[in-house]
Amino acid sequence: MSDENLKAELDRLREENAALKKGASTGLRLKVSEKGALSVYGMGRFPVTLYKEQWLKLLNISDDIRAFIAANDSQLKSKD
Repeated sequence: MSDENLKAELDRLREENAALKKGASTGLRLKVSEKGALSVYGMGRFPVTLYKEQWLKLLNISDDIRAFIAANDSQLKSKD
């Protein structure tokens, strides 16, 4: 690779790195995985990845999940 190509690649990687750092500070990010699943980044060390049908099934019971959390609040821990 020529010096000009190396410099262009370095600039591109710096921009990509800056964009990734900026995205990490905004909270949650969504991405389609290599296998076609939906991954949610920013909730913990690893992404939460489920297929479309699994996400829809989970979203359909969101009220039940909220009620369960409220009913069991004293037993559930919070991550600060």
